[in-house]
Amino acid sequence: MTTVIREQDLGALVVGVTLLGSGGGGDTGAFGRMLRRRLGAGELVLRDASDTPGAYLSPIGVVGATSVLAEKLPSGGEFETAVGAVSRWTGQAVTGLMSLEAGGLNGLSPLIAALDLGLPFVDADLMGRAMPRLDQFSWAVAGRSLTPCALSEPSGQVIVVDHVDASGLERAVRSFVAQTGGWAVLALAPTPVDAATSDAVNGSLTRALALGRAHAGLDTGAAPATVASALGGRLLGGGRVEEVARHAIANGGAAFGRGSVCVVDSASRAVVRIETENEYLLAMVDGEPVVSTPDLVCVLDRRTLQPIAVEAIRTGDEVLVLALPGPDWWRRGDRIGYVGPRAFGLGCDPQLLEAS
Repeated sequence: MTTVIREQDLGALVVGVTLLGSGGGGDTGAFGRMLRRRLGAGELVLRDASDTPGAYLSPIGVVGATSVLAEKLPSGGEFETAVGAVSRWTGQAVTGLMSLEAGGLNGLSPLIAALDLGLPFVDADLMGRAMPRLDQFSWAVAGRSLTPCALSEPSGQVIVVDHVDASGLERAVRSFVAQTGGWAVLALAPTPVDAATSDAVNGSLTRALALGRAHAGLDTGAAPATVASALGGRLLGGGRVEEVARHAIANGGAAFGRGSVCVVDSASRAVVRIETENEYLLAMVDGEPVVSTPDLVCVLDRRTLQPIAVEAIRTGDEVLVLALPGPDWWRRGDRIGYVGPRAFGLGCDPQLLEAS
């Protein structure tokens, strides 16, 4: 099954990838506007792997501190440069693209790249949502190498990284972006489509579009339980944000913002506490863990129903706290150990919604 994206679908797609970001994944607004300008009156097809036999796919996206994109703007050539570099290094032309992650701005940036480069886009990615580290790519968790790969930054610098494991690549990427303005485009090696998608999450952007369309059909005055049901999730609570605490932690040489958000439910007076890093990681109700990564904890503005990012939430906000099912890929075998609460230093076993 293929999904066609047209101009009238972009609002829903932006909301959908924002929900899959679980409070993180970077600002989708700027890339949503870029995609709208680039798409115009045209269309973009989200293809299944079976639609592109013989293709060599490169997973592509933006890495680093995406919050500085407003200060260090894209030049427009980063995608082409990164894809060209990894193609030259491997001696294999890239003939299709997929996404590094479906949550946040990386649910949109590879679509822009596909339009710019004239390449087909396969609806598959390496996370199925947003998460902060390269060793949490599904390829890495499945024991596959992430190198060779190429990094391109707005000033024109490009590097190729090879023969390092996922942790080594994480360090190399963070070192590169720290010296070159905070962010870069990462393109992984061109890989036969069947191999590229066998250890990937398939259909994430189609799901994002469905989520966005369900969201668009909601009335802003809808009851909290109705909002949760329409999005296929569970209501954890709704009320005023009473406290937001933030502090920095060291994680593999990088500084991540760790924090917590406390919401007092306006009906039951239960306290909903959310532990955060780049994303919402774990939700507790009256001290009892109820939902955690890799499922999605989402916070919506009560008045507008728009998702609120971790970095944007403030004391006094009136919010709804929802949980949505995460990608099924992470529920199989021991994969969840790479993305559950303990992978983020939280002393809690994974708390998942019932599988559909």
